[in-house]
Amino acid sequence: MELRAVVFDCDGVLIDTISSWRIIHEHFGTNSGPMLDQFLKGGISDEEFMADDIQHWKGVNPAIHRDELMRCYQGVTLNSGARDLVDALKERGVEVAIVSAGVDLLIGSIAQMLKVDDWVSNGFQYDEDGFLQDEGVVRVPAHYKGDMVEKLCRINGFEPQEICSVGDNHTDLSMMIPGSRFIGFNPSKEMAFEGFRDAGVPIVEGNDCRDLWPHLFPGETFPSEL
Repeated sequence: MELRAVVFDCDGVLIDTISSWRIIHEHFGTNSGPMLDQFLKGGISDEEFMADDIQHWKGVNPAIHRDELMRCYQGVTLNSGARDLVDALKERGVEVAIVSAGVDLLIGSIAQMLKVDDWVSNGFQYDEDGFLQDEGVVRVPAHYKGDMVEKLCRINGFEPQEICSVGDNHTDLSMMIPGSRFIGFNPSKEMAFEGFRDAGVPIVEGNDCRDLWPHLFPGETFPSEL
């Protein structure tokens, strides 16, 4: 069946950073510690994990402004071929969407930069003066990203067989709704490799997004190589 939509994770796939959350941790000199392992194994909720991260940051600076968080993302770059791939897909009439459990401050700017058709990610709450509050905003539960892919299908009238999702982490396999395809891209954790292998999905190593093309369109090479 013809490919009508590609749904990308963002961190580690379209952009050259493994986590938009980790970037903020690096800014404040903090880390998620053992909570990250618990979260990746499904031991704590997205809400609990986000609130814990925020408390780490506020332990360094109790009054964090939205602008300071935005500045954390200066210097983040696209992965090789990301813009070329998105442009080639759109030229072919394929819908391009981003479903990310990352931070909307960054994901939204990448979505705008690449001119994707739709995007959704998680974020923060701020007071009336723009200062960070204690709870995050969960729009994309990391272990249940398929809910957003199903919503995309409903809104656009896509069949699951017409969708392919792309992610770099084992949690991204939740994007693979029944009947749809999935490509593991640029996995950096052994847990991701194992998850992709166990699921029997194609795996693209390296971070050149153009290498996804032969998996999206079997038998074809990326258009610029013709």
